[in-house]
Amino acid sequence: MISAPRNRALRNPSPRSRLLPATTLALALVATACGSDSDTAGEDGTVRLVVSIDAGLEQGAVDAFNERVAQFEAANDDVTVEVQEYTWTATTFTAQLAGGTLPDVFTVPFTDGRGLIERRQVSDISGQVAELPYGDSFNPTVVSAGTDDDGNVWAVPIAAYGQALHYNRTLFEEAGLDPDTPPTTWEEVREAADTISEETGQAGYTMMTSGNTGGWILTSMNYAFGGRTEVLDGDDATATIDTPEMAEALELVRTMRWEDDSMGANFLYEWESINQDFSSGRIGMYVSGGGNYGNLVTQNAIDPDDYGVAALPLADHPDAGVLGGGDLAVVRADAEPEVVDAGVRWIDFYYLAKLTDEEASVLDARTLAEAGQPVGSPQLAVFDQETHEAKLGWQEEYVNVPLEQMTPYTDAMFEQPLVNEPTRSTQEVYALLDPVVQAVLTDRDADVAALLAEAEAAAQAQIDRE
Repeated sequence: MISAPRNRALRNPSPRSRLLPATTLALALVATACGSDSDTAGEDGTVRLVVSIDAGLEQGAVDAFNERVAQFEAANDDVTVEVQEYTWTATTFTAQLAGGTLPDVFTVPFTDGRGLIERRQVSDISGQVAELPYGDSFNPTVVSAGTDDDGNVWAVPIAAYGQALHYNRTLFEEAGLDPDTPPTTWEEVREAADTISEETGQAGYTMMTSGNTGGWILTSMNYAFGGRTEVLDGDDATATIDTPEMAEALELVRTMRWEDDSMGANFLYEWESINQDFSSGRIGMYVSGGGNYGNLVTQNAIDPDDYGVAALPLADHPDAGVLGGGDLAVVRADAEPEVVDAGVRWIDFYYLAKLTDEEASVLDARTLAEAGQPVGSPQLAVFDQETHEAKLGWQEEYVNVPLEQMTPYTDAMFEQPLVNEPTRSTQEVYALLDPVVQAVLTDRDADVAALLAEAEAAAQAQIDRE
């Protein structure tokens, strides 16, 4: 979505870089789609590059971003950077893509990568990526989300995650629970949720249910119980939603909701609203990406003392695993060659150099720390573990997150089996599962078997239309 500057919006990071007003931005992007030579020219004959910043950031995060833009322009004096607010959401992205209103460089979830590449809806940056010093050093499991059938990288992985159990340490203490020993099984999750609800009056455990996030979290629970939502056989995909593992996950949700009454009263959460209520102390536990602490700080001002994160509990099942995914950085499909080149330089500078180069890593950490932004939040490695651990060492002086409160997650995150998100019609299937979760949470007599059978049939029909 194109957002007009807010009252607290971006301050110009340098004389050449600026935030585009909504009307100017729309006109500029329409002109860019027509491909005139002047469209890609910034001031003083430089290349004009529009990059994205998350919408709704606190001013400290905006200041840190602006400083990084200024540093990039200082190192790339042939580029003028302009900044556009952009946050990927399933409900708006398709319209933005079709309407040509996206920045030159933007990010998408892993689940969108292969489809965008196959439909040629992003630029081919494989040549530029291959020339990067770390171009052949990506984690194979992670980089596969952005490669074509020949192994060429069109979409660069910039962050990876595995799902985790986030919990409020203060609510644990108020409920008489030990925040240093969070639940390690789903039965313990249920017991802790019941205790928190009874002792504090807050939701002991709750989950996202709307905007495709209900399907995302239900799929995460399904994986944790040993299930999968699809089976691949070559190019053929079969939806496998109506399974004992999925039913078991939903039965746990039903029990916690209707027997224990430990899931609160809001059954229409999505990512932003659940983060806000968790940060405000109204939720004891919920499932989201393991590296979510940074978002909770920059967008929701969570009190660090309240925060805890633990490894996602896994059932005693041979196929139990942690749903994993992440973000890819891409360049618009209609970008001129000089913009593509500048875009890959920005991806290298802003997203990847801090993971692979000591000087860039220290600069990034210092810039964030000086702006009061989190440094050291746990993330799964985009590159190999050796590179990841080197980065942690480079940044150690600037780490300002409560690492000791994250050890129930970080001690286990490299050991848990990571399973990629479903690959076919991912967001559409998640959308089909949203109402299944909502029904179980709002109707005591919901027919789980019928709901799953209907969702599986609809998912298969959607997959067959691909």
